[in-house]
Amino acid sequence: MPHVPFSQFGQKLTARSGILALMDDLGRALTLQPDMRMLGGGNPAAVPEVQQLWRERMQTLLADGKAFDRMLVNYDPPQGNPHFIRALASLLQRTFGWNIREENLAITNGGQSAFFFLFNLLGGPTSDGRHKKILLPLSPEYIGYADQGLEADLFVACRPTITWPEGEARRRFKYAIDFAAVEQTLRTEPIAAIAVSRPTNPTGNVLTDDEVQKLSLLASQSGVPLILDNAYGAPFPNVIYTSATPHYAPHVILTLSLSKLGLPGTRTGIVIAAEPIASAISAMTAIAGLANGTIGQQIVLPLVESGEILDIGPRWLRPFYAEKRQAAETMTREIFTAAGVDWALHVSEGAFFHWLWLRGMSISTIELYERLKARKVLVVPGEYFFFGLPDEWPHSRECLRLNFAQPEHVMREALQIIAEEAANATK
Repeated sequence: MPHVPFSQFGQKLTARSGILALMDDLGRALTLQPDMRMLGGGNPAAVPEVQQLWRERMQTLLADGKAFDRMLVNYDPPQGNPHFIRALASLLQRTFGWNIREENLAITNGGQSAFFFLFNLLGGPTSDGRHKKILLPLSPEYIGYADQGLEADLFVACRPTITWPEGEARRRFKYAIDFAAVEQTLRTEPIAAIAVSRPTNPTGNVLTDDEVQKLSLLASQSGVPLILDNAYGAPFPNVIYTSATPHYAPHVILTLSLSKLGLPGTRTGIVIAAEPIASAISAMTAIAGLANGTIGQQIVLPLVESGEILDIGPRWLRPFYAEKRQAAETMTREIFTAAGVDWALHVSEGAFFHWLWLRGMSISTIELYERLKARKVLVVPGEYFFFGLPDEWPHSRECLRLNFAQPEHVMREALQIIAEEAANATK
């Protein structure tokens, strides 16, 4: 067949991207390279108690022939399963006192689809000739956002300040929002929305309640939505190791997911927003996919009705990942100090990533990534997370995202190889 030229839309979505490289390598490694040390990707660990919970729910559904058939045979409305939506709205109302109704919710086929819809619904060219942008107040930010825009230059990001909470000798640093830069960007750029993940992917940074309140106020004063991505956060799965209060307001768009509860294969994303936004997401779902997957909604429905879904994170997920986090940090400190590498870790406050800063390397982390992959270690290079910045930042070439939710022997082997390659690449 002769070459068929793609449209601009086709070229945009088929171009090589960070998220495509990440998911392609992740998928190939999981299916074809079982000996790969998997420190890349955001796949949740198989937490035994949670896996057992999902098995029991599937057995219950199988035992109820009508429920199982209804789950597989029938389309739900584009908004999502009415019983699930009603139960979730009720849970959020009675638990947090939020003034939301069923009309404020919309289900999507995963969080990635939710953000594709939201970013292109709000950002991009407008009828009055402007090109509206999504403001990322804290760079680095989630790799999966980077190529979501149908138009180029959808994002504008602000460089953070860097602090050393325990002193630089402890090798634990933390990014913080530069609010002066955020306010300047709101004044000078045609901003459509402010968007931030909490916990932040890739660093595990959890914005404080005060930072969230400040962002919410700035968004409200600027007449734009604040999008809070809670894929790892509160109210569920709540893989957070510090204090963080869930936040919602009429101008806030809150996104949740079932993936990090241990159900990534069900592809269930949740958007909570003002009714016009939620309704628009439902309309976009109808056009792009007719309806949403039903399995995830049916599996967790009774847990939403009872409120037990809020207990899964604190009871099982958080302790599991907290233990993994501490073990990985201890190994990192031991191995990288012995290797003589100038390293630092971002303070890990949530999710299941370590953000490793390798200072003074002579190569980029993209090149380091290729060297590590050749030695059966899969990580995610930091350059992919710094999109939208107006200026080059050398720091962006020195960071790696590491998934620490692996068996201890895998983590130790992988960290040893990373330290060896980093030492060889130090200036």
